[in-house]
Amino acid sequence: MLDSKLSDLGVTPAQCHVLIELGHHGVRTARELCDSLQLDKSGISRVLSSLKRAELISERDATDRRKRPLVLSTKGKQKLRRIHDFADGQVKSALDDLSEETRQSIVEGMANYARALQRARSRREFEIRPCRADDDPDIAGIIRRVMPEYGAEGPGYAINDPEVDHMSQAYRGKRAAYYVVTREGRVVGGGGFAPLAGGEGKTCELRKMYFLPEARGHGVGRQLLVRVLEQAKAAGFTHCYLETLEHMTRARALYRSLGFQPLDKPRGATGHFGCDSWMLLEL
Repeated sequence: MLDSKLSDLGVTPAQCHVLIELGHHGVRTARELCDSLQLDKSGISRVLSSLKRAELISERDATDRRKRPLVLSTKGKQKLRRIHDFADGQVKSALDDLSEETRQSIVEGMANYARALQRARSRREFEIRPCRADDDPDIAGIIRRVMPEYGAEGPGYAINDPEVDHMSQAYRGKRAAYYVVTREGRVVGGGGFAPLAGGEGKTCELRKMYFLPEARGHGVGRQLLVRVLEQAKAAGFTHCYLETLEHMTRARALYRSLGFQPLDKPRGATGHFGCDSWMLLEL
């Protein structure tokens, strides 16, 4: 039905999306449209060619002819207004039959869905992989930058652990692992597990899971934590213990969402007496 309605407007769904993108951003290259609309190179090329033939878009003068920035023509802007008018009418017609409470629920649901889509798209910019020796300086830098943000510096905190400068060596072996999160080849976070010092052999500890600000809010922390817990279980551990700070509310909310339960006192002998919140998960 959508295809037939758009057909009445003289555009295909793919053409419609390109016009909307150009209307929103003003200027876009073919590469940027590929990325934002998730179309392959040949697909976007066909769509753009058809829009040029219809005189709905044009190439803006540019010094670098390889980029060929695209803009809406006057005719394209008129077409986009018709598309928006059509879409607004469709939505209004549907919402007019609903109560105010139901309409509000729909709006909130769509906002949540849009945020979820944005997070899913942004997560594709990140990669999780085992740490390497050449990652050691980056990991140490992140730990020493992020922990002070939360007041976790000085005696009794993991920032002072000798392993911080040699994470790839410290997490070698079958019962330990450390993973880094990269973005465009740069290390932007990490986290791992190892046997809990002073604990019984079946309990591991979640260790040094920290992210630079640019890696937060995309859901990649959950992805990393799930990966760490899966590998810890595969290594033979039955429980995962962690130490954190009461005021690190977002981190603690993530831990709870994956099943970690609060403890009333610390376990093992980590030496991190500066921490004031402890949690345990049965794997």
